[in-house]
Amino acid sequence: MIRVLAIGLAFFATTAFAQDAAATDAAMTELPPVERWRADPTTVFDAAEVDLDAFRWIARPVVVFADTPANPAYEEQLELLLARLDDLTDRDVVIITDTDPDGASALRRKLRPRGFMLTLIGKDGEVELRKPRPWDVRELSRSIDKMPLRQQEIREGR
Repeated sequence: MIRVLAIGLAFFATTAFAQDAAATDAAMTELPPVERWRADPTTVFDAAEVDLDAFRWIARPVVVFADTPANPAYEEQLELLLARLDDLTDRDVVIITDTDPDGASALRRKLRPRGFMLTLIGKDGEVELRKPRPWDVRELSRSIDKMPLRQQEIREGR
């Protein structure tokens, strides 16, 4: 009897936890992208849901373009970025992806990629670099650390 009661309580607790997690996920998706990123800086956004101006002076967008999610360069780039998310989070980087050339997102229209492209945008909204091949987080971090605003952040201990 006690064992059945314990199993029942465990099932109830697991179900309640799953419902709470689902409710939290649903609430998170209703938040604007900037607020979702602030709550979880490891979130990867789709370009269709993001307005770059919302991230101005808040984050450094890294936009990864490809013509399909099956593009080997795209897959490699995401692996490289996701492997060292802590380094990117320290530098206020938000990752945005666009693998739908037919969708013609605002980012795709603005940045005009041809096939695979990695783009780093500064907090001021200006394009800092474009790369036609995957880049390691170490290289990306070095580029960010050379930016004047990042230098100021480092001096101020942010």
